[in-house]
Amino acid sequence: MKLDIEAERHNKKQKGRNVTTQVSVNEVKQFLSHILERRKLLKVIYQRENALVKRKIQRKLRIKGIQNKDLSKRNKNYLRRQAKKNFTDEGDQLFKTGIKILQQSKSQKQKAEAYVFFAKAADMGNLKAMEKMADALLFGNFGMQNITAAIQLYESLAKEGSYKAQNALGFLSSYGIGMEYNQAKALIYYTFGSAGGSMMSQMILGYRYLSGINVLQNCEVALNHYKKVADYIADKLEKSESIPVEKVRLTERPENLSSNSEILDWDIYQYYKFLAERGDVQIQVSLGQLHLIGRKGLDQDYDKALYYFLKAAKAGSANAMAFIGKMYLEGNAAAPQNNATAFKYFSMAASKGNAIGLHGLGLLYFYGKGVPVNYAEALKYFQKAAEKGWPNAQFQLGFMYYSGSGVWKDYKLAFKYFYLASQSGQPLAIYYLAEMYATGTGVLRSCRTAVELYKGVCELGHWAEKFLTAYFAYKDGDIDSSLVQYALLAEMGYEVAQSNSAFILESKKVKILEKDKMYPMALLLWNRAAIQGNAFARVKIGDYHYYGYGTKKDYQTAATHYSIAADKYHSAQAMFNLAYMYEHGLGIAKDIHLARRLYDMAAQTSPDAQIPVFFALMKLETVHLLQDILFFNLTMLWKWVKLDNALGPSWDLFVIGLIVAVLIFLLRNHYW
Repeated sequence: MKLDIEAERHNKKQKGRNVTTQVSVNEVKQFLSHILERRKLLKVIYQRENALVKRKIQRKLRIKGIQNKDLSKRNKNYLRRQAKKNFTDEGDQLFKTGIKILQQSKSQKQKAEAYVFFAKAADMGNLKAMEKMADALLFGNFGMQNITAAIQLYESLAKEGSYKAQNALGFLSSYGIGMEYNQAKALIYYTFGSAGGSMMSQMILGYRYLSGINVLQNCEVALNHYKKVADYIADKLEKSESIPVEKVRLTERPENLSSNSEILDWDIYQYYKFLAERGDVQIQVSLGQLHLIGRKGLDQDYDKALYYFLKAAKAGSANAMAFIGKMYLEGNAAAPQNNATAFKYFSMAASKGNAIGLHGLGLLYFYGKGVPVNYAEALKYFQKAAEKGWPNAQFQLGFMYYSGSGVWKDYKLAFKYFYLASQSGQPLAIYYLAEMYATGTGVLRSCRTAVELYKGVCELGHWAEKFLTAYFAYKDGDIDSSLVQYALLAEMGYEVAQSNSAFILESKKVKILEKDKMYPMALLLWNRAAIQGNAFARVKIGDYHYYGYGTKKDYQTAATHYSIAADKYHSAQAMFNLAYMYEHGLGIAKDIHLARRLYDMAAQTSPDAQIPVFFALMKLETVHLLQDILFFNLTMLWKWVKLDNALGPSWDLFVIGLIVAVLIFLLRNHYW
């Protein structure tokens, strides 16, 4: 009954929440143009302040009749500082208001209102607000991308010591977007950015030293950079749960991309809502989870999450009960922090044997939330939840043995539980595994393993949210905005972003780069993605060398990359391409038998390859038969009928067309 009342209350509350704003994007653009017209913004402000201070001092001196020059000087300095402080405080307040609106925003209009406040604060010389506006110009927020204007602001900010501006200028230099392509300059910018505290610059330098990009490859230096970022991320993760990042691959087929499993289509979402209202408990819990952490392209909405969990809990869902307990344990706008309520719901879920509920009770006893600290009870509940495969409980067990909390320190057991949790992607477990490999605690020290693990943690940073905005920009046709966002993530070492950036570049729809630079840059990014294990990227590198895109034609190099993709990743496309090269002796010795074998392997590896392989084998066998007949009967006329001379370089396509025509003719006669 209580659940009924709570569900109804939150349902009414949800219906009443309909906040809209009337801020237009044009208003943001007007402020931007205003700022950009005043390129020497800070100097103008200081001049205005000095004039104001001077007038105040003169007025005060006239009233009091003070003639003492020393006193006049002190008053003048004091008033200058006071005026500057008041002006700065107003800018800071505007910036904080903008941040607050941005954090609470649910729509583009509300976000636009936040940028109006940032623009006003930037107009008053607030550096953080100017950084926000520069980012908006660079990434094309609200369709106002202006690379040149962004660079002007960044250069001005860099002189003021902004590490974000240093990082942005390094990124633009590394791609040659709006600036001269200069990797040495980019490295300097990144170095200054990391020294100033830029986590992005730290991550970029870590990736560069790991991969040897324009620096000598050095695992220990990479470890140092990645550890700093991982420490920062782990600290955030310990305070709140990470938000999973949906990384959509643009290389998916168009029909798959439009209904990508990483992003929930609006129509499907509406259908799920319909099912949830009809009483589908599983869908209710799923929608609650999606809204709880903001997944699949949906906004984080605690009210909706609690609403769906309450409906599912009413129907007896143990998972829903556990998630309600979790919400009250952590506290939010919809479910204020309440240990007693959390304990109640965790207990309800645990009584049904639910792993999340058991883990929740373990947390309450471990941290002493609403109950006395009791490590023995915590250990008992964590073990029960871990046995059911819940990764967060496995991590907690690992942490207890790692830190010696309520148990004797046991690094082997800690490693065991951290490893189990890491297999499910538990980020803190991955972090502590990295710590163990980095220091050789309980395991043999391995710099490479530690760096790879740290890198995985670093990729959970808030900057990864750009994957969503980049994807939506791409879907909306804003190719330049999408590219800039993907390219920045690619620079930070995200493999998906590297392949997405290369995919966009080779489409040649980009306007912010010269066309002759697109293929070479795409080849560079495909290569970086391939090194990180992307099979499709490896095939692409082969294609670029085969056709001479962004580099000179090199059949031998193409064959090498196709061989790697075929042998290491079992790529059907690579097998087919390699078979074709063996058939024609392109870059490798001609071998018809090996070509046949590779064609067969391609067909066995992927059903999609069966039809192309069928025609390729038909052509191969037909040509081989014709060559045998001609060699046997017309040896003296061989030069005259040599296929390349008779039919041109594309004779194989002609033969395939002929085979298709014969097959169609036979099928029509068969059914006739």
